[in-house]
Amino acid sequence: MLGVRLRRPELLHCVGKNIFGCQLILVVDVNSWTTAIVTDPCSMAMSPLLFLFFLGAVPEMHGIVCKLRTKASLPDLSKDGDVILGGIFTIHLDVINDFHLFTSIPKNTVCRSFGFAFFRRAQTMIFAIEEINQNENLLPGITLGYHIHDDCSSPAIASKAAFALINGEEESIEYTECGGSSNVAAIVGCGPSTNSIVTARTIGSFGIPLVSYSSTCSCLSDKREYPTFFRTSPSDQYQSKILAELVKTFGWTWIGTIRSDTDYGIFGMQGFVKHVENLGVCIAYSESFYRSDPPEKISKIVQVIKEASTKVVVAFAHAAEMRILLNEMLRENVTGIQWIGSEAWVSGNLLPQEESAIYLAGTIGLATRRTEIDGLRDHLHSVHPSNFPGNILVEEFWETLFTCSFTRGNKTYTGSFMGEVRHCTGNERIEDIESTYLPATMEGSSYHVYKAVYSIAYALHNMLTCVEGHGPFMNNTCAHISNFEPWQLLHYIRTVNFTAKTGETVYFDENGDPVPRYEFVNLQMNLNGTVEIVNVGYYDGSAPPESKLKMQIDDIVWSTGWGNLIPRAVCSEPCLPGTRKVSRKGQPICCFDCAECAAGEISNVTDSTDCIQCPSEYWSNQGNTQCVLKKVEFLSFGEVLGFVLVALAIVGVSFTLGTAVIFYRNRETPVVKANNSELSFLLLFALLLCFICSLAFIGEPTEWSCMLRRTAFGIVFVLCISCILGKTIIVVVAFKATLPNSSMMSCFGPTQQRLGVFVLTFLQSIVCIFWLSLSPPYPLQNMSHYRDIIILECDVGSLTAFYVVSSYIALLSIVCLVLAFLARKLPDSFNDAKYITFSMLIFCAVWITFIPAYVSSPGKYTVAVEVFAIWASSFGLLVCIFAPKCYIILLKPEINTKKHMMTKGTSL
Repeated sequence: MLGVRLRRPELLHCVGKNIFGCQLILVVDVNSWTTAIVTDPCSMAMSPLLFLFFLGAVPEMHGIVCKLRTKASLPDLSKDGDVILGGIFTIHLDVINDFHLFTSIPKNTVCRSFGFAFFRRAQTMIFAIEEINQNENLLPGITLGYHIHDDCSSPAIASKAAFALINGEEESIEYTECGGSSNVAAIVGCGPSTNSIVTARTIGSFGIPLVSYSSTCSCLSDKREYPTFFRTSPSDQYQSKILAELVKTFGWTWIGTIRSDTDYGIFGMQGFVKHVENLGVCIAYSESFYRSDPPEKISKIVQVIKEASTKVVVAFAHAAEMRILLNEMLRENVTGIQWIGSEAWVSGNLLPQEESAIYLAGTIGLATRRTEIDGLRDHLHSVHPSNFPGNILVEEFWETLFTCSFTRGNKTYTGSFMGEVRHCTGNERIEDIESTYLPATMEGSSYHVYKAVYSIAYALHNMLTCVEGHGPFMNNTCAHISNFEPWQLLHYIRTVNFTAKTGETVYFDENGDPVPRYEFVNLQMNLNGTVEIVNVGYYDGSAPPESKLKMQIDDIVWSTGWGNLIPRAVCSEPCLPGTRKVSRKGQPICCFDCAECAAGEISNVTDSTDCIQCPSEYWSNQGNTQCVLKKVEFLSFGEVLGFVLVALAIVGVSFTLGTAVIFYRNRETPVVKANNSELSFLLLFALLLCFICSLAFIGEPTEWSCMLRRTAFGIVFVLCISCILGKTIIVVVAFKATLPNSSMMSCFGPTQQRLGVFVLTFLQSIVCIFWLSLSPPYPLQNMSHYRDIIILECDVGSLTAFYVVSSYIALLSIVCLVLAFLARKLPDSFNDAKYITFSMLIFCAVWITFIPAYVSSPGKYTVAVEVFAIWASSFGLLVCIFAPKCYIILLKPEINTKKHMMTKGTSL
């Protein structure tokens, strides 16, 4: 049992059955329309009498049990028929509410602000019903009637109208009638989502279908909450998603939002924000208001819009709220706003044409697809008070449209005009008046009304054509159209599927929603200075994914008026390729700074959140926008340094060959003979190989060149030092041999000299062979020294072998230097040791200074230092040892005699 304490004396209580056949008592306050329902009261411990007494209403237990204590006056449009369809339309836009002191019966609610576009929707329902009645193929033999009420855009009146449609407006009903089915088979309505929510909750317990033509709140798709609700206008969940994609399409990431403080605005904006945030768009501000809010709040919202850094505003609002907001913007002269509108207001006439051209031109939004219905205009032209005798709604329509007045008594509804007006003759012509009642192009809501009526009609037709024994109900029975329960019609509405005259297939999904279809519209100023609605695209939910959304962006005129230049709406300018986004602390993700990518990292797209590390062989270009191959560096023959070193090597080879020729041509002279000509020629050959060996260090390293340059260097220099060591030993031994009883000279003859050089060189060769066999030198791409340069060099392979080879050369050099140094003061006739000492000092000095120079030299200069060391040490040996002899041979031939050689003090 659910009980609500009613605060007002105007009550309706009635006994009936719910959709499951259970008896119920319904108690309703016809002003506030709070309800209380008692199910199966006879089985409850609390008696129905006590329960209703608690509610403040005591029903009579005999005779009349359904009673409307005060008859509510609800002007309507009605016509009898075999099956009655109810209609709830927002014909008036405002309502006057009196403050109740609860000391007397409340007065009837007064509505005002007659809406021609809304009245057209009601007439569309009448047109559709009359068209169906004339169609012999649809509901043959059955006449549809209608009862249409105005909800005045008020949820309370919408609920009141729903109960009037269900139970009728008679002051008393017999018990047998009270227990029957609803007065209407189904209801077409309401307009605003809030009104549909209230109405769907009110009539849902009775199983009466409610088919709305413009309630788009996504909340109404919940079948657990609204099991009897259907609609022919798409749910806002589609509109929200499409508007979010629209914002992203134009590159806007920083927008403001405005919404009505209603279910339509709340749920619509909630869905929009969810979708738009998933697309990376940020909300600069979000404001909400209702039409009854004080002017101060509206003014504050306008100030927020005016001072915001973005001029793109998405408005999910009703036309009534937008009209109030735009009037305030007009008063404060706030222009340049790029409006993105929802279907509820973007196609409406919110401002006079002159102001619309200033404040609304450029607006983009969604609109229900405009469709011309054959015969509807003729019907709208034919509406005349004589066709609806005594109907105050039609009379008020006529009076408001033509600014005239009929002579009649008290009016329940008030017109929008005041003061003295002329008398209505009835001869006025609707087609002579420009109004929203007959627009140049029919907006989509009229078509949605048309589809709603036909959906119910086709559901009734399917019920009518049901074959007994093959029906959808218990025991395969059918419902009879002359006596059916509204909940039985629900089955047929859920499964209805038909093709309208326009060619569109109409059906409802599991949530009672239709296939979403929208138009993208743009408000553009024409040559006459007025604003017109221009179609710039469409969305068709029944189309393939790639064809659902189509838009002609080039046809859009923007609020800036700068042709096709799309307005900018960003918190931060996009980060160009080569940079990345850095979030600002405490601000939305759309507000950021741009930081350049570090060297070796790139970003090749706009607004990159991270920089990409280049592969090891690549490096970032100057703009850090792409990875390019690193610069490869090695000592090549083609560059200046390589050319100079090659030239020096050639000079060294030339000098060596020249010296060899001089020695060979003067091989019989005392100077050449005294210096051990055989070792001298072998030394010159070794020096020649040293100069040639330096060329192996120039050029791109390969496997062969790497093995050659290391092993050849080791072997050739050992050969060279072995020869010098042999010459040094010969000098020392020759001196010792002049002493009495000395036999040392016999031990260092030519054979022993050759054997000594061979053994020393052979040992080095053995080490090199093992080096090449086990872990030879190999080419290496050195990327650790420079981040942006690949140095092609030779890795030594086995460090042990490298150190052994190098140490062996150093050992021989040191021994040779020591022996030569000890023999430096021998008699002048044998002073060749002095020159050997000088040459070895230079040799050792070159290689000692080579070590730090080698370590500190970058890239190819490391190899150049090594080549220069080879070249310098070779030249040092060549000049120090052979230059004095060549000088005597060439320039002092007179002292190149045996006699002179035997003279003490002679310098060689």
